[in-house]
Amino acid sequence: MPRPVKWRKVEYIPNNTYFVPCPKGSCREYSDVNEVQIKIEELEAMRLKDIEELSQEECAEKMEVSRQTFQNIIDEARKKVVFALVEGKAISIGGGRYTKKICRLKCLNCGKEFEASFEEDQQKCINCGSAELSCFKKVNGHKHCPKQSGEYPASEKRLGNSQLE
Repeated sequence: MPRPVKWRKVEYIPNNTYFVPCPKGSCREYSDVNEVQIKIEELEAMRLKDIEELSQEECAEKMEVSRQTFQNIIDEARKKVVFALVEGKAISIGGGRYTKKICRLKCLNCGKEFEASFEEDQQKCINCGSAELSCFKKVNGHKHCPKQSGEYPASEKRLGNSQLE
């Protein structure tokens, strides 16, 4: 059985998520245009590398993935964008396995440690299904869970608050 895909941390969620080609400046309604789907983490990879001009290592660190995984994400993203541009396809942005914050949890029932998206409301152990979980993220050497302590304002819990400058 393959390993589960890790959460990819993103900072930017776009407001505009659909782009349609406009052949020869004539933008009429397109009802039958084919589209290419770009995942949120793929857009984030291109943003970090191409707009923020970070190194591959810095990008991977920000997204909390390995350098190889980052390279795989950005390669796939660029391939999709070029395909859409060359073939005249629409680009739809959405989906993927991303989060704005990653929680590191431990099941109090079976002891399994795993990662989950901060935005998930109902978290259960991936091993035994128990809801008895404890956050084990450490800040300054102390056990700390901003979600359990309610430190994040409501605006931080929603996706889509970052803006591309």
